[in-house]
Amino acid sequence: MRSQSFWVSPMPWMSSVDGREGITLVAPATGEPIGRFDYQTAVEALATIARAREAQPDWSVLTLEQRLDYFRRLPAWLAEHADELAQTIGTTTGKTRFDALTTEVLPSGLAIRHCLKHAKTYLKPERLRGGSMLALNKRSVLHRVPRGVVGIITPWNYPLSIPVYEIVAALLCGNTVVFKTSPETQPVGHDIDRLLQTAGLPAGVFNQVHLDGPVAGATFLGQGGVDYLSFTGSVQVGKWLAEHAAERLVPVTLELGGKDAMIVCEDAPLERAANGAVWAGLQNAGQTCAAVERIYCHHRVHDHFLHLLKTRVERLRIGPDTNHAVDIGAMCTERQVAKVREQIDDALAKGATIAAQASVPEAYRAQNFLPAMVLTGCHHGMRIVQEETFGPVIVVMPVDDDEQAIELANDSPYGLTASVWSMDRVRASGIASQLQAGVVTINDHLLSHGMMETPWGGFKESGTGRTHGRFSFESMTQTRVVIEERLPWLKRNAFWQPYDDALYHSMHGTIQVLFSGSLSNRIRNIPAMLRLLLRMFRP
Repeated sequence: MRSQSFWVSPMPWMSSVDGREGITLVAPATGEPIGRFDYQTAVEALATIARAREAQPDWSVLTLEQRLDYFRRLPAWLAEHADELAQTIGTTTGKTRFDALTTEVLPSGLAIRHCLKHAKTYLKPERLRGGSMLALNKRSVLHRVPRGVVGIITPWNYPLSIPVYEIVAALLCGNTVVFKTSPETQPVGHDIDRLLQTAGLPAGVFNQVHLDGPVAGATFLGQGGVDYLSFTGSVQVGKWLAEHAAERLVPVTLELGGKDAMIVCEDAPLERAANGAVWAGLQNAGQTCAAVERIYCHHRVHDHFLHLLKTRVERLRIGPDTNHAVDIGAMCTERQVAKVREQIDDALAKGATIAAQASVPEAYRAQNFLPAMVLTGCHHGMRIVQEETFGPVIVVMPVDDDEQAIELANDSPYGLTASVWSMDRVRASGIASQLQAGVVTINDHLLSHGMMETPWGGFKESGTGRTHGRFSFESMTQTRVVIEERLPWLKRNAFWQPYDDALYHSMHGTIQVLFSGSLSNRIRNIPAMLRLLLRMFRP
């Protein structure tokens, strides 16, 4: 397991105490120590999964109304602890407290409220309409059945808002949950524990484990593991999980990142587009799977748009968030800083130019701060155009027309989200319909992750499956259809034995009535169909 090169290997801040591996965290923005967190072993994690499995039957037999009652006080708890949560998230990840409040605490409250409001609709038994006149005597009802134990693995970039919806949805569906946050965000995982403790859930219903990545994947998907896995993270790890999930046929939902394209037409609202690009591309230091990373701008407005973008980027304030007067905080990890720098160096060596840059105060340049920047002169042979950057860098490229913009936007292994900026709704919708992305926004970007009713997920290597809204409830349940015979006093179904020549010709005639392209042929075979139906009344 640990030989897989894409797993995070032990770093200098991982150490061993009494034979137990763990992680010692420091604040990315200040370098101040946060604390040490020991990993659990695979044996301990399997015991946790076993407890979740034991608790699941009693949890699932509760009525939905009973399960809903557990969660009604959670939004108020989030409001009461909003400042504290924002502080913990900011300290742990390096993001500004405003980003933490706006993109973590607020969406978490919206997620819980959405689940409370719509769970009954999403889980309500569904009556299926009959599909054939031969089955008019059948009644079909679709029921949603919990999968059992749901495993949830989430990354460090949004350690609160990504898991909260999945956890609450999974529990309302009647599943029990085993949750693993990223090693870098253990304190936020502790806050999620506190949030769920407020609900007063029965023992074993919600469980959190602290595991190293390779151990988590093997444990969740191995024998004695979970019944369903929701994973948010890298493409490489997602592929590994999918491969190993197949061994036990464990269903998985994978959200694996993006390289989002933004198309700016010549009739775009340019000031809004520039403001939107700065927010969607650079908030959280660009560490967002749906961040704007590539902008394809019509050549007629390219220079003006670039000027607007330049003035806004150069005004951004970067540094530790001490008084809410910082626009961009630190990046979460040193390895991510190194990756972004490698992409920038590759682009500059191949002819790219830094068109705009927000300066980092000299006192912070040795820490996890990168200058937000805009690159021009880029092409699709550069790593920074093809690979996910996950940092505060936006690439702007001119295009001749909509067709070229669409072609270049789709020239990516990713397809999570995209955006089109134009005052012509018909034109924008036409472009959106041709983009290979799971979410396309017109004259906005990124916000759909906070719109809980909309599906979240992507095309191509951005993952499989969808979360949010009814899609999470559908993913975290299995469907059971119950088909009832309305006329149980009938002697038989028309096609039951014994077979004979008359039955064959009656069935042949019925097929003609149902499917023949000739009206006269259909009418001529009605008596054969009636003979077939009357057979149901024979002893």
